[in-house]
Amino acid sequence: MSRNVSRAAAEGTRRRRRRNSILLSVAAVAVIVVLLALEQVALLYLIATLGVAVLLFVVAFADLHGAPADVAPSAPADSAPGIADRTARPAAATTPFTPTTPRPHRRKRRR
Repeated sequence: MSRNVSRAAAEGTRRRRRRNSILLSVAAVAVIVVLLALEQVALLYLIATLGVAVLLFVVAFADLHGAPADVAPSAPADSAPGIADRTARPAAATTPFTPTTPRPHRRKRRR
Protein backbone atom coordinates (compact mmCIF):
# COMPACT_ATOMS: atom_id res chain seq x y z
CA MET A 1 0.00 0.00 0.00
CA SER A 2 2.79 2.44 0.83
CA ARG A 3 4.31 1.86 -2.61
CA ASN A 4 1.13 3.07 -4.28
CA VAL A 5 1.02 6.15 -2.09
CA SER A 6 4.64 7.03 -2.87
CA ARG A 7 4.04 6.49 -6.59
CA ALA A 8 1.02 8.76 -6.47
CA ALA A 9 3.00 11.40 -4.59
CA ALA A 10 5.85 11.17 -7.10
CA GLU A 11 3.41 11.46 -10.00
CA GLY A 12 1.82 14.53 -8.40
CA THR A 13 5.24 16.10 -7.94
CA ARG A 14 6.11 15.42 -11.58
CA ARG A 15 2.85 16.99 -12.77
CA ARG A 16 3.35 20.05 -10.58
CA ARG A 17 6.93 20.54 -11.82
CA ARG A 18 5.85 20.08 -15.44
CA ARG A 19 3.01 22.58 -14.98
CA ASN A 20 5.32 25.10 -13.33
CA SER A 21 7.93 24.80 -16.10
CA ILE A 22 5.27 25.24 -18.79
CA LEU A 23 3.85 28.30 -17.00
CA LEU A 24 7.34 29.78 -16.65
CA SER A 25 8.00 29.23 -20.37
CA VAL A 26 4.68 30.86 -21.31
CA ALA A 27 5.44 33.83 -19.06
CA ALA A 28 8.90 34.26 -20.63
CA VAL A 29 7.43 34.14 -24.13
CA ALA A 30 4.77 36.68 -23.11
CA VAL A 31 7.41 39.07 -21.73
CA ILE A 32 9.47 38.75 -24.92
CA VAL A 33 6.43 39.35 -27.15
CA VAL A 34 5.41 42.42 -25.12
CA LEU A 35 8.94 43.85 -25.27
CA LEU A 36 9.07 43.24 -29.03
CA ALA A 37 5.66 44.88 -29.50
CA LEU A 38 6.78 47.91 -27.50
CA GLU A 39 10.07 47.99 -29.45
CA GLN A 40 12.23 47.71 -26.37
CA VAL A 41 15.12 46.02 -28.16
CA ALA A 42 17.75 47.45 -25.81
CA LEU A 43 15.99 45.88 -22.85
CA LEU A 44 15.78 42.56 -24.73
CA TYR A 45 19.54 42.68 -25.37
CA LEU A 46 20.16 43.36 -21.70
CA ILE A 47 17.92 40.47 -20.58
CA ALA A 48 19.52 38.12 -23.11
CA THR A 49 23.04 39.08 -21.99
CA LEU A 50 22.20 38.60 -18.33
CA GLY A 51 20.54 35.27 -19.12
CA VAL A 52 23.61 33.98 -20.93
CA ALA A 53 25.85 35.16 -18.08
CA VAL A 54 23.68 33.38 -15.51
CA LEU A 55 23.72 30.23 -17.63
CA LEU A 56 27.52 30.35 -17.85
CA PHE A 57 27.80 30.72 -14.08
CA VAL A 58 25.47 27.77 -13.53
CA VAL A 59 27.52 25.61 -15.88
CA ALA A 60 30.81 26.80 -14.38
CA PHE A 61 29.81 25.90 -10.83
CA ALA A 62 27.91 22.71 -11.69
CA ASP A 63 29.34 19.44 -10.44
CA LEU A 64 29.21 17.65 -13.79
CA HIS A 65 31.22 14.57 -12.83
CA GLY A 66 29.84 14.06 -9.35
CA ALA A 67 33.35 13.75 -7.93
CA PRO A 68 34.43 15.61 -4.79
CA ALA A 69 36.26 18.85 -5.56
CA ASP A 70 39.18 18.10 -3.22
CA VAL A 71 40.25 14.93 -5.08
CA ALA A 72 43.11 15.52 -7.52
CA PRO A 73 43.00 13.81 -10.91
CA SER A 74 44.89 10.53 -11.00
CA ALA A 75 46.78 11.18 -14.22
CA PRO A 76 48.97 14.28 -14.54
CA ALA A 77 48.20 16.65 -17.36
CA ASP A 78 50.44 16.52 -20.42
CA SER A 79 53.02 19.25 -20.69
CA ALA A 80 53.50 21.32 -23.82
CA PRO A 81 57.31 20.80 -23.96
CA GLY A 82 56.84 17.04 -23.61
CA ILE A 83 54.36 17.02 -26.46
CA ALA A 84 56.63 19.17 -28.62
CA ASP A 85 59.66 16.88 -28.35
CA ARG A 86 57.49 13.74 -28.32
CA THR A 87 58.59 12.47 -24.93
CA ALA A 88 55.15 12.62 -23.34
CA ARG A 89 53.05 9.46 -23.37
CA PRO A 90 49.44 9.71 -24.48
CA ALA A 91 46.97 9.58 -21.64
CA ALA A 92 44.96 6.40 -21.31
CA ALA A 93 41.30 6.71 -22.12
CA THR A 94 39.39 6.41 -18.87
CA THR A 95 35.87 7.00 -20.06
CA PRO A 96 33.15 4.73 -18.73
CA PHE A 97 32.48 3.59 -22.29
CA THR A 98 35.85 1.95 -22.85
CA PRO A 99 35.72 -1.77 -22.13
CA THR A 100 38.05 -3.09 -19.43
CA THR A 101 38.70 -6.34 -21.29
CA PRO A 102 39.39 -6.63 -25.01
CA ARG A 103 36.61 -7.99 -27.14
CA PRO A 104 37.13 -11.35 -28.80
CA HIS A 105 37.92 -11.40 -32.50
CA ARG A 106 34.86 -11.97 -34.64
CA ARG A 107 35.03 -13.97 -37.81
CA LYS A 108 33.67 -12.47 -40.98
CA ARG A 109 30.45 -14.02 -42.13
CA ARG A 110 30.51 -15.65 -45.55
CA ARG A 111 27.80 -14.83 -48.00
